[in-house]
Amino acid sequence: MRIPVIAGNWKMNLDRTAAVALARAVLAALPPGSAEGVEVGIAPPYPYLEAVRGVLRGSAIWVGGQDLSPEPYGAFTGDVSAPMLTDVGCSHVIVGHSERRQRGESSELVGRKVAAAIAARLAPVLCVGETLAQRESGKTAAVVLEQLDSGLRGITAGEGAHLLVAYEPVWAIGTGRNATPAQAGEVHALLRDRLAKLWSRAVAESVRILYGGSVKPENAGELLAVPDIDGALVGGASLVAGSFLKIIAACPQRAR
Repeated sequence: MRIPVIAGNWKMNLDRTAAVALARAVLAALPPGSAEGVEVGIAPPYPYLEAVRGVLRGSAIWVGGQDLSPEPYGAFTGDVSAPMLTDVGCSHVIVGHSERRQRGESSELVGRKVAAAIAARLAPVLCVGETLAQRESGKTAAVVLEQLDSGLRGITAGEGAHLLVAYEPVWAIGTGRNATPAQAGEVHALLRDRLAKLWSRAVAESVRILYGGSVKPENAGELLAVPDIDGALVGGASLVAGSFLKIIAACPQRAR
């Protein structure tokens, strides 16, 4: 059984005090063994990574970056490299989020970032997703498969062993809308089939594919019950401990 993952993407929110308080609240509600069968992670803003990691050190909750540079070091003002993320205790990093793709990040650049993460032993959370116009014109499959193929170009099955994929339809991010369980499940199955073709069916069955896009306590249960949905990448609802914890509790595997 694939262990589900609930990851909170805090985006550009909170200050240091609020970030530490939120991390403490989540940790306090998840003592050892309380979330058995569910993997939990948090991606805070860069300036608060070390503070949040300090709170969570020794727990099972992982900390990840929200993006990274494809370069390991150098004259790249404002960028943050994979070695820097690992140096402050990150184990994961989000790559190719639609909010970055919409600002000009190409699939080729996303692929370089995935490779940089893997080289630094960071687990990439590779995001793919279509816009509303692309969905309405019947291009969903072409868009998400191109993004997946480009993101994993040159990556071997062994290198991608710890990869997470996140399907985030652009039209559902921060809009209050979300894909129906059937819509999300269809794309997740499509992505898993592509992974099987790129690597093997056995590897594809081991990769966790998360859903993201206005995930809330009210809709988490029905989305997480879909067989090919292995968790959620949560935005706004992860900024409130109570909401985030309810989504964690909605995992079917947790209920068993």
